[in-house]
Amino acid sequence: MTRSFTSLDDDGFNRLFRDFRYTAYRLETLQRYDVSYEQDEFARFLAGETRGEFPGIAAWCDTVRAAVSVGKRMHRVHVVTEPLSDYVRFECGWAYEHTVEAGEDVRLIVLTGRDWPADLPHHDYWLFDSSQLVAMHYDEEGRFVSGEVTTDPEKIVQANRWRDAAVSVSIPYRRYADLPRPSSP
Repeated sequence: MTRSFTSLDDDGFNRLFRDFRYTAYRLETLQRYDVSYEQDEFARFLAGETRGEFPGIAAWCDTVRAAVSVGKRMHRVHVVTEPLSDYVRFECGWAYEHTVEAGEDVRLIVLTGRDWPADLPHHDYWLFDSSQLVAMHYDEEGRFVSGEVTTDPEKIVQANRWRDAAVSVSIPYRRYADLPRPSSP
């Protein structure tokens, strides 16, 4: 069974974040996302303003805290390339800092001149309870186009393999954030 949606505000999609029983996992593969709830804060980040918790991330943190407080696990792996794009620097400093504090296990696969991991796709998805898959589709600019919810067993088994492969080669966000960075000239 497959169902598509074209808005991140889709009731069925958002219900998955309330109704999952054990795990919600996200694979992120883009170096830039363009979603409306981050645009103002991304502009503030680019202007050099200090980090704050913004409405979009505050709502997500509430979702994470509610899930974690009842023993559920929320985790993601983001494949990033160095040097980091402005957006990924924003996401790390202004989003992941908050979501990790809320209890989300955020991990990174950092590509520094090496090829994309052969056992990972070049597209995003959510996987709920290892049994419900949501393929996330974005355009070239990182704008959300559509999502596709499926219960197709073959696709779900593949998404579980990708998750396991991504987690096995990723590092926790906090460890990455604490790594020494070369100083700017």
